[in-house]
Amino acid sequence: MADSSARTLVLGIGRAGRVLQCGQNSSGVLGRTPEELVGADVSGLFTDESKEALTGLLDALADRHERTAVLGLRAADGDPRNAVVTVQPMHATAADPVDLMTVRVAVTDLERFTDPALMRRAMLDDALVRIGATLDLDQMARELADVVVPHFCNSAGVLIQEAIVAADEQPSIAADGTTVLRRLAIASDEPDPRWNSAFPTGEVLTYPPDTPYTRCMATGEPVLVSHLDGKVARRTARLWRRKPVAKLLADTSMVVLPLIARGTTLGFLVCTRSPAHRPFDAYDVELGMEFAARAALYIDNARHYSRERATALTLQRSMLPTGLTAPSSVAVRHRYLPGNQLIEVGGDWYESIALPGGRVALIVGDVAGHGVRAAVTMGRLRTALRTIVNLELSPADGLQQLDALMREIGEREPAFATCVYAVYDATAGTCEIASAGHLPPLLLRPNGTSEFLDVPPAPPLGVGEGVIETRKFTVGDGSVLVLYTDGLVENRGQDIDDGLSRLRGLFGADALFRPLEELAKATLDSAYADHDRDDIAVLIARLRRLPAGHVVSWRLPALPSAVRDARVRVRETLERWGHEELSFSTELAVSELVTNALRYAAGDIELRLLRDRTLVCEVRDDADALPRARQAADDDEGGRGLQVVRRLAKRWGARPVRDGKVVWCEFELPGQEDDADGSWPGEAHHLPT
Repeated sequence: MADSSARTLVLGIGRAGRVLQCGQNSSGVLGRTPEELVGADVSGLFTDESKEALTGLLDALADRHERTAVLGLRAADGDPRNAVVTVQPMHATAADPVDLMTVRVAVTDLERFTDPALMRRAMLDDALVRIGATLDLDQMARELADVVVPHFCNSAGVLIQEAIVAADEQPSIAADGTTVLRRLAIASDEPDPRWNSAFPTGEVLTYPPDTPYTRCMATGEPVLVSHLDGKVARRTARLWRRKPVAKLLADTSMVVLPLIARGTTLGFLVCTRSPAHRPFDAYDVELGMEFAARAALYIDNARHYSRERATALTLQRSMLPTGLTAPSSVAVRHRYLPGNQLIEVGGDWYESIALPGGRVALIVGDVAGHGVRAAVTMGRLRTALRTIVNLELSPADGLQQLDALMREIGEREPAFATCVYAVYDATAGTCEIASAGHLPPLLLRPNGTSEFLDVPPAPPLGVGEGVIETRKFTVGDGSVLVLYTDGLVENRGQDIDDGLSRLRGLFGADALFRPLEELAKATLDSAYADHDRDDIAVLIARLRRLPAGHVVSWRLPALPSAVRDARVRVRETLERWGHEELSFSTELAVSELVTNALRYAAGDIELRLLRDRTLVCEVRDDADALPRARQAADDDEGGRGLQVVRRLAKRWGARPVRDGKVVWCEFELPGQEDDADGSWPGEAHHLPT
């Protein structure tokens, strides 16, 4: 048996493709001393026919990938020889600006595949550890094919059951071994396009019974064909209606290796050797089966990962909002970007919910962890939060309710989340914000200055005993508010201040005049592109107040005459707005609300009409108790007012405010549609005043 170490040369090459380091056995391999090789261009070591393949290897190095190919070696004695060349990137130190690459040249000739130790090391020891870290099924199949070719055979294909690849049903194999397969990868050590045309990657096919492929699938055992006769190859080509198959398979040696994991035959590896090399034997089958057994476990892991990731993505996307609502003066855009392949699906979410009275709740949150559990927790939080928002609690009170839910979840399994909750009032131009462990919102003001808002800090939801507080900010017309999750600004190995500075730099003064769609796209484009980047949720809102003519209010004395005054004012206002058809129902509803306020309030009453996408009537008094609709008995003289309001209005509700409460009802405006288009200027269109 030949000494494999004497037939292997290790070179170190730099970014420019020149030899920087050289092993001591260069004379035996290339007929050149180490002194002659150091500083030489690596391309001069190989034949002209191999230049294209060598360029592909060097390109792989630039992308930090390991690759293998068969190249023609140009030795000093002029005797051309084939060589199996593997390039492997090395990690350079900070002090050394040149990336060193290790090039392993295992010299071969017509006695290729005769060194069992070399094949075993190349297939099992060197490559499988690297391939096992890959979780993408297609990429793994390509890398498996690139390992067996050229170390074990001249050509190879990886075929997996279609049910496994599609992940939509359980894999099944008929008694005769027939099943639907998909070819995930094909590799050959010859640059012959006929291989790809005869055996196209991605093809879905079924082999007929009583073929080596179906026998392998039926029995789960390897099938060895020491010599594939030319007549059989031609007949196969006719049956498959693929003429190149006759020449590609004629007089070859073939072995079909089953890929079995956890008792399931996932598919097989089919390997062939050309007539110029020795045929497969029993030892080759044993070595191939050892490789296939390990490869099958990696494929099965990738399959389970892909299925779990697909499940989590589907679950998460089904729970994320499909539509965002806001007052007509507020334009909102969102973006969601799943994490990198190395990071499972996360629990980021966003919300924009229009509230009565020209207000909108803007929310972004992030559940700690990844995978299905994080997606489910996100869905539970988001569902609870929508209920809390409709209760019209303050942002701090809403987050306190979420904190209680996270503590309940944490009793069964560790769980916590961060969240920022903002409520913008388009009638007053104010924004109330509370945060639980979340990164600060970014506000771009109309004068072109930007700042991260100083929101009182609080622990994440489900962690600690801190009190969550709400802070109110005055927001100028045309300001841009940006809520985001940490995946946008965090990067392993860099300070988070760098990511925050990048985000703030993106929202300069020119952002005031850019469409929100363009800003949302630019925000994701500025995110870090690392392999371990977390998922990202971004919510961008351009905040503008409703026109003054769309909001009118009156202060009414706590006297019985206030009911008549309220009806008159409502009727006159609706006539001025051109909505006389709503006068009867609106007057009746306002009468009931004012009457209810007179019954329980001690001070003056405030009536407000707000015209946006709907017509909202609000009655404010100083009583703390919130009203509720109840079913009055037949002999009750009262108790039917809110029942009348509920029948007349699209919806109604009440919310606590400082020194009292607000009871409101909402009516649809005839012909009114949501026509905000996200452009600027005129980003949100208003009704005529």
